[in-house]
Amino acid sequence: MTRYALLVLPAMNRVYADASIGLTIAELAVFNEAVLDNKVGDIAETRIGGIPYITFEAAELSTKDAGYLANMSNIYALFRQEGRLLEPVELNKLDKFDDDLITIQKYQGKTNEYFTKLLLNVTLMASARAGEMLDTTFKVIDPLCGRGTTLNQALMYGYHAAGLDIDQKDFEAYSTFIQTWLKRKRLKHEAEVTRIRRDHKNIGRKLHASIGVTKESYKAGEALDLTYINGDTAKAAEFYRAGTFDLVVADAPYGVQHGSRTQQQGLHRSPLELVKAAAGGWAKLLKPGGALGISWNTNVAKRDDVADVLAQEGLEPVETGPYLDFKHRVDQAIIRDIVVARKR
Repeated sequence: MTRYALLVLPAMNRVYADASIGLTIAELAVFNEAVLDNKVGDIAETRIGGIPYITFEAAELSTKDAGYLANMSNIYALFRQEGRLLEPVELNKLDKFDDDLITIQKYQGKTNEYFTKLLLNVTLMASARAGEMLDTTFKVIDPLCGRGTTLNQALMYGYHAAGLDIDQKDFEAYSTFIQTWLKRKRLKHEAEVTRIRRDHKNIGRKLHASIGVTKESYKAGEALDLTYINGDTAKAAEFYRAGTFDLVVADAPYGVQHGSRTQQQGLHRSPLELVKAAAGGWAKLLKPGGALGISWNTNVAKRDDVADVLAQEGLEPVETGPYLDFKHRVDQAIIRDIVVARKR
């Protein structure tokens, strides 16, 4: 067995930094179950030179194993540990674009980008196609996408991204940001905002973009597809085709700084009511074997209640092992957790 030491990425947010060790241990355990054949053991927090690491034992990690771990949300470096010596393990991330795609947007209420990546990873690990993380162009939708952090993370992985949000200001802000960013980076792309009409009425707006990772891939017809619809998430299945997506990933409004809302029900404080109104449509969008992951504030909705809503829509909540270890404090009013459910 080989001893490894994982150095956690330093976080600017102090509260998230405090939670990052526990979250990374849980994420590593999820990767271990889903794609590492349970070869990782003895996972623990260990201080080396006064700095916290996550250490573990494993049979020698293959290049593909290291490839999976390279995309963990909080990983900064990985070392083989030989006594007092640390030998770096090469990590090759999926990232297709510069990281300012994720980090440049700053606004009140933005979900921590490391947590967004964690939520996407954990959802993918729960799906039937987790082992294809490194070589498949998945389709990801965030039905509460706000200003697009999840969309940008999906694009970073080289996945197709789609979103839905009722807030016009968020839609306009993201449309402006992504089109400006694509032009500034001089990436081959096409992008436009159009109105969605049905029965001679405007029912929403749509941003659609085709984005080339390289000029060559764009010319070869391998562009990434980005779609963001400014509309009601409770009508998700009316805007997107059923059985289209591999992953549904959503960070629900916390009911404190943010309100949850649909067009029919207006503004309310409980994300549970929003999930009840929309989960049926979200479930329809998933392919068989796909997975849905949602985070929310446990102070305003109980875990069992959220899981029950997903189960009622034909999804199978994953309620075992490390999937139960993601609860963490965001601030005095918000304790955040994750529920993941698979489509049978």
